[in-house]
Amino acid sequence: MRLELAEFPVSKIVLGKRFHYRSGTLEVDREALTQDLLKDSRIQDARVAVAYPGEKVRITGIRDVVEPRVKVEGKGQVFPGVLGPVASVGDGKTHRLSGMAVVTTAEFEGMVRAGTGVQRSGILDMWGPGAEISRYSSLVNLVLVLRLAHGLPDLEAHTAVQKAEFAVARRLAEATLGQEPRKVETYELKKKAGLPTVVLIQGCLTESHQFHSGVAYYGLSIRESLATFAHPNELFDGAVTVNTTRGIGYFPNSWDWQNHALVMGLYRQHATEINFAGVILERIRYETFHGKEVAAHGAAQLAQALGADGAVVTWLGSGNAFVDVMLTVRACERRGIKTVLVTYEYGGKDGIDSPLLYYVPEAQAVVSTGSRDRWVELPAPQSVIGPYEQIRVLSYPGAPLTPANGPLTFDAHDMLIGGVDNWGRQPWTCKAY
Repeated sequence: MRLELAEFPVSKIVLGKRFHYRSGTLEVDREALTQDLLKDSRIQDARVAVAYPGEKVRITGIRDVVEPRVKVEGKGQVFPGVLGPVASVGDGKTHRLSGMAVVTTAEFEGMVRAGTGVQRSGILDMWGPGAEISRYSSLVNLVLVLRLAHGLPDLEAHTAVQKAEFAVARRLAEATLGQEPRKVETYELKKKAGLPTVVLIQGCLTESHQFHSGVAYYGLSIRESLATFAHPNELFDGAVTVNTTRGIGYFPNSWDWQNHALVMGLYRQHATEINFAGVILERIRYETFHGKEVAAHGAAQLAQALGADGAVVTWLGSGNAFVDVMLTVRACERRGIKTVLVTYEYGGKDGIDSPLLYYVPEAQAVVSTGSRDRWVELPAPQSVIGPYEQIRVLSYPGAPLTPANGPLTFDAHDMLIGGVDNWGRQPWTCKAY
């Protein structure tokens, strides 16, 4: 499987009367885009805006973030199982609009009112302390502001938002057809003799009892499945997607899966320092310790079958799902597969609490991507884009509303989209005191 990713960088977005790309400027036909969005009866209203890095703009009601891409050669199309039938992707050639994202916001109140399945929406500041925290603040963002039909079931809301944003993303990328890219990068897993084989084990916190488990492969929610092999090129073409009713700081968005930092890092070392063997998607957060042990066993056994000498183990989510992750480290080490765990920390507001929720002696190599538990003070913006002029800082039923155009105080990074660095993309440093 050989994929060429052709890059077309975007530094400016113009809301005009056509879809056109040239020399870093993307022109977007706002009226045509809006009319296309409104063809879905589940979307009652749609608007489009642009937000640039450094502008004193706050975006509210964020459900997902996605990078525009389109396949120009090879089988299938981007976002298989969502925009079209299930067809193998990761081969051929794909155009991407780098340096920008489609940020999808939506006014929607879900039917689940409490618990882990409650709908949530995040915010993004394009300047100030919030911009220092989130990776998406450095992108030129085309913002979709949607209002969904009242009383829409959660699954219908998710489907409407996801199809809308993916269709827009593909339409924008089509503006590059017939043009020469700035550069082309080729991704292929040809092995070189004499190098150690390394796999990426990606833990996916999923909730089988919810309408959407949180992570989907080819549009199908990952539920009670055991470990699944995925070619890393499939991620680049949008084969792994998310629940678009829950914009949470510690959950990666579609943009993160398309630009998976650890996949990119392992590819950079491929055939020079290591042989990258691919990605294992491991469903985590089993309800029983027995289930966690079986999941860990399955992931480690698949890694062994792939001939892995080493494994980078990482995850998404929070809570008891981390037990599954640590048990996976243990299962790999007991099979002779050397592991490196990549994870964010907790540590409490002052950084003096236990940084991890569970430990095993076999976890000898751990890389921290920073802390989730830190206070953040956000100043008032000059303008707000999005469906909400008031937001709930907390998600429990009856939580008070706070004006979105005023200063905000968060006791953790959860409410900021991109506020938790799951996979080591952001340039954090640490100081010794």
